[in-house]
Amino acid sequence: MTTPHAIVIHAAGDLRIDPIAEPRPASDEAIIDIVYGGICGSDLHYWQHGAAGESLLRAPMVLGHEIVGIVGRAAADGSGPAVGARVAVHPATPAAEYVRHPADRPNIAGGGYLGSAARFPHRDGAFAHRVALPTRMLRALPDAVGWREAALVEPASVAWHAVSRIGDVTGRSALVVGCGPIGLLAVAVLKARGATHITAVDLHDRPLEVARELGADAVLKQPGDAEILAIDADVVVESSGSHRGLDTAIRGAARGGTVAMVGLLPSGAQPVQISLAIARELDLRGSFRFNDEIDEVIRALADGELRIDAAISHVRSWEAAAEAFALAADPTVSSKVLLQFREA
Repeated sequence: MTTPHAIVIHAAGDLRIDPIAEPRPASDEAIIDIVYGGICGSDLHYWQHGAAGESLLRAPMVLGHEIVGIVGRAAADGSGPAVGARVAVHPATPAAEYVRHPADRPNIAGGGYLGSAARFPHRDGAFAHRVALPTRMLRALPDAVGWREAALVEPASVAWHAVSRIGDVTGRSALVVGCGPIGLLAVAVLKARGATHITAVDLHDRPLEVARELGADAVLKQPGDAEILAIDADVVVESSGSHRGLDTAIRGAARGGTVAMVGLLPSGAQPVQISLAIARELDLRGSFRFNDEIDEVIRALADGELRIDAAISHVRSWEAAAEAFALAADPTVSSKVLLQFREA
């Protein structure tokens, strides 16, 4: 067995491939041989800035939470899937108590996440050859779900949760602001869940081309005020993570419309037209990570209801992590970039 390696962030701009010790699983953990890992925006933030939002990097940390793999060793306590099972991973660790939050919304009650510096010691991620993971995180993959689309299950669950925050979108017009990976997947989810006319907005040509492949009926590159106001969408998914994007979302929403805010804005005050949201009686709804939507996403992929392959732009070997991160950071040439750790 070869020595396992991991992709480790040491400081802003300091991404390394380090040898790591063989994982030593607890009784309720399985050893997972990682096949693919998707580079997330938070991974890029740790690499570029040494922080993701309020989560500051204080020590070297293994990155990665969008991962799929094969069970190499089953959990000793008999829980979870058997050796050889193909699995996706739900990377959250719920808080022990849901203080002031309903039990069906653990995503907003704290807890941990793979590859997160929100707490110290940090929670290592899973960009590695082999990792030990609790069986509660594992979701069996149906044969009908291919490896590459399975690698998008986690971010697709984020998009599914955002659309769920809006409610029933059947027969409603939709606007997606920002066509990074989450925005693109939101287009696909809106299409799968019955939105009738989807408009996608972005700053660059390539993301808009991919948005069309995933189901957008209209695309707008850097639209002007008149174009934005003319969209008049019943529902909006804001996924740019910028105050300009949120302002576009508010102005592009129809009176009485709903805006799901999934793009994580920087901390601090944001200059947006809240007065317009008040006058139009818009519902502005935050959307953070996801809960059990991962199971709905896997089912929708297996049924062919949800199609997301077009969101993948590049696949690179784990040995080319530096190149892969540079690609993922350039929206003019990439959407979702996958790292491959072993042959599927």
